[in-house]
Amino acid sequence: MARILTGIQSSGRQHLGNILGAIKPAIALANDPSNDAYLFIADLHSLTSVKDPIARKENLLATAAAWLACGLDPDKAVFYAQSHLPECTELTWYLNCYTPFPMLANAHSFKDKSDRLADVNAGLFDYPVLMASDILLYDADVVPVGKDQRQHVEMTRDIAEAFNRQTATETFVIPEARIDEAVMTIPGTDGQKMSKSYGNVIDIFLPEKALKKQIMSIVTDSKALEDPKDPNTCNVVQLYRLVAHPDQVVEMEAHYRAGGYGYGHAKTALFEVLLTAFEDERKRFDAYVENPQAVYQALALGAEKARPIAQATLGRVRAALGF
Repeated sequence: MARILTGIQSSGRQHLGNILGAIKPAIALANDPSNDAYLFIADLHSLTSVKDPIARKENLLATAAAWLACGLDPDKAVFYAQSHLPECTELTWYLNCYTPFPMLANAHSFKDKSDRLADVNAGLFDYPVLMASDILLYDADVVPVGKDQRQHVEMTRDIAEAFNRQTATETFVIPEARIDEAVMTIPGTDGQKMSKSYGNVIDIFLPEKALKKQIMSIVTDSKALEDPKDPNTCNVVQLYRLVAHPDQVVEMEAHYRAGGYGYGHAKTALFEVLLTAFEDERKRFDAYVENPQAVYQALALGAEKARPIAQATLGRVRAALGF
């Protein structure tokens, strides 16, 4: 049985891109009895950007509620918050001492902001080591990640191999990255990759009025209602294809090419199909947010299941280091 581990930052509420690109695929892996799934909320990582403690608590609740609302069964996976297991931060220090400075300076998470060093805190610079700790602490065999995280898993492997070699032990399991090349980038309302940092998200858990406002803000060109349009260059159609029935997609594309069909019509259709596609998830999300104790109990259950594994790994590390 392969141990699968993946996490999502709680730097904000989970949007459509998170759900389609990470949460739903991870739940499918957890439902496969041949996998031992560890799914976690990376709330310590969020501290690099979110400093408001109230916002951080709200984001943790909303992120956990999103996982549960999308069908995660806590009995089929080890589901926990990163911060609930302090073994992770202890291991991070040990790994820091086996991580060369140039490796971190070459990380995309740092290089993307290296021209604005005033915006870079030590936590952001050290982000890949904390991620390595997330993975190595639980003896993960496979780490499903997006293409943008491939480098961090490779760094995790390098750090683990260096530790094993220098301590002449087999302390760490060497993980493999699993990258689904078929997973497309989910476009945001401005056409860029949907991302909290870009402020271009669609939050399917919002109240209807707020959700419709987000969808109506999707950027389109200036073609008039009566003009024929190319569905292959439209952000609305790209999003519609992700959630609508194929017959509905064919119908919308035909409307585009024929003309007499405005972007307002398309956005309304997208809004309606999202309400239908995520009707059950929206109801469950609201129920969890209104009953946060159920969410915290699920996270506590996961932390209790994860702790013995974390402590065993930390015990091997301490022994290898002579502590």
